[in-house]
Amino acid sequence: MTLAHRELRERAGLERSRSLLVLLGMLVAATLFAIRSWTSIEGPPLPGIGYLAMTIGVVFSLLVGIALMTLLFYSSRHGYDERAAREVHTDTDTDREPQ
Repeated sequence: MTLAHRELRERAGLERSRSLLVLLGMLVAATLFAIRSWTSIEGPPLPGIGYLAMTIGVVFSLLVGIALMTLLFYSSRHGYDERAAREVHTDTDTDREPQ
């Protein structure tokens, strides 16, 4: 490996580290903002049934999202997307009725 290749790999590693640090900083800032916003809201306290309903809603939403992403990856890995993309319909299809 030449010196130029080694320098490019080191530079790519630094760029990756910077990107990771920026993203982690954004995650921390968003988390702190959410916590501060949640605790600063005034009003009557949320009853226990409210927390239960919110928990059920979050869990259900996560399950639906995970299931849909699983189906997306499954169809992509097993070639269903390629089969659907290969079928190209033209204006000269023989199974159409004449107009």
